[in-house]
Amino acid sequence: MTDAVTAASTPNSPIDQLAERHLEQEIVLDPLGATELGIAGHDHELPDFTPAGFDARIELVRRSLAEAGSIEPASPRAEVAKDAFVERLGLELERYEAGVPQHQLNAISSVPAALRQVFDLMPTATDQDWETVAIRLNQIGTTLDGYRDTLLEQAGQGRISAVRQVTGLAERIASWTGAEGDDFFAGLAAQAPDSPVKPAVEAAAAAARKAFDQFGAWLTSELAPRAPERDACGREVYELASRSFLGAAIDLEETYAWGWAELARIETGMQAIAAELNGGDRTIEATAALLDDDPARTIQGKEAFRDWMQQLSDAAVAELGGTHFDIADEIRTLECMIAPTSDGSIYYTQPSEDLTTRPGRMWWAVPNGVEKFATWREVTTVYHEGVPGHHLQVAQTMLRTDLLNRWQRIACWVSGHGEGWALYAERLMEELGYLEDPGARFGMLDAQGFRAARVIVDIGMHLELEVPRDNPFGWRPGERWNASLGFEFLRAHCRMETEFLQAELNRYLGWPGQAPSYKVGERIWLQAREEAKQRKGSAFDLRTFHSDALNLGSIGLDPLRRALVKL
Repeated sequence: MTDAVTAASTPNSPIDQLAERHLEQEIVLDPLGATELGIAGHDHELPDFTPAGFDARIELVRRSLAEAGSIEPASPRAEVAKDAFVERLGLELERYEAGVPQHQLNAISSVPAALRQVFDLMPTATDQDWETVAIRLNQIGTTLDGYRDTLLEQAGQGRISAVRQVTGLAERIASWTGAEGDDFFAGLAAQAPDSPVKPAVEAAAAAARKAFDQFGAWLTSELAPRAPERDACGREVYELASRSFLGAAIDLEETYAWGWAELARIETGMQAIAAELNGGDRTIEATAALLDDDPARTIQGKEAFRDWMQQLSDAAVAELGGTHFDIADEIRTLECMIAPTSDGSIYYTQPSEDLTTRPGRMWWAVPNGVEKFATWREVTTVYHEGVPGHHLQVAQTMLRTDLLNRWQRIACWVSGHGEGWALYAERLMEELGYLEDPGARFGMLDAQGFRAARVIVDIGMHLELEVPRDNPFGWRPGERWNASLGFEFLRAHCRMETEFLQAELNRYLGWPGQAPSYKVGERIWLQAREEAKQRKGSAFDLRTFHSDALNLGSIGLDPLRRALVKL
């Protein structure tokens, strides 16, 4: 970062002190967040998800926002810190006031999902660690009871997620408890050491399983009958969701039109590679099938696939560090993991705050029965989740104690910034020559096309827009978007299993605005880079641009562009 923004000394200005106090108070209210961030001391606790618990969070946000408003930053760096803090908390308050965190249900990002996933991140090296796991497991029932009270209160105000989301979450819970899949809780208890702590863990796991089963049954029998059939959230709700995920206000109609053009551009590129790979046949589907059947591009077995990911990740860290990026020794470890669940999700979890207790990890929840993996599809996934994607972005931010306050380093996360960067990183790897294999390039474009299709489907369905009459595919001109058309479009443009695409569709419908944040975030990152080129002229240096931009931490995309102008 240039001197213009680093004029301040160690981050200890009034806004930095406020942000750090806010984080300290926030993790007391949200012990799940503390575990996710790798902050010790809260692993034995669970949050209060009753209406009173949510009220306490809202009051904290209001107090911190009010105090931030009275602070006048004394340096450009402090201005960026305040901009990031006020933007995030302002949107958080808007979402609370709209009842979004209190009532919104989906299978990926909701209270039950957070309660399940936290056990993947807890320490398990000692008997004492396992005692802590048991303590937390024993609180699941009370915690879900409190959350049920909140859902009922919200329902009384007319706020209930669509029935598709309520039943979808119940099905996901069944996949955790063994009712319709693996028993996560039995698997967790089986890992406990053969010592006096094991019976306590087994009993606590059984209690947690029962609590989840009961909550899932309540969703199906009590909440689902009250839930609306309509999937679309409407413009007002969607605009707030989009701003929250992007940290930027966008023209939704313009972005919708851009999505169509971007998908057409990507598929044209895929057809060119298809002709190269498939003897002149430009059919995307046939080329994908050809690559799937290529023994040189497939791996058998979960463990072998995990090892392949690890090798590719390690090579990227070794080769990019010191050439295209500055990668400190403390963050050169990224573990590739097979997740203990089987829902097909792929995700990254950040290192512990001390960067030693828990490394950054890339997780793959492999679906049951899947033993064959097509590497041409996943080269770009490794770069997205690892380096130069999420791991570089997140872990490097955690290191910058000289530039960023603690809240900025470990707690601020903006989906459009983070997912946009990770998708930008995939394209960057092509620019840097790491996708010379046409199969890997085809896979990168396939992933890009998937994200472009999300933009079209997500905005189209939630705003119930008209399919453009002159769309580049001649598909359903003039019809209005609904869930059925959404699935048909995904099926036509995304080469994935039907079950996965159905889960994706449900995700978009239940988590409005999140899915487009990848591709729209990438678009804004590319625009920001081009703007920097125009400002700097011949002095523009790509490595410096990346370093300066990442040193701002995760930040809303509008604040990002304002900060970059000062660099």
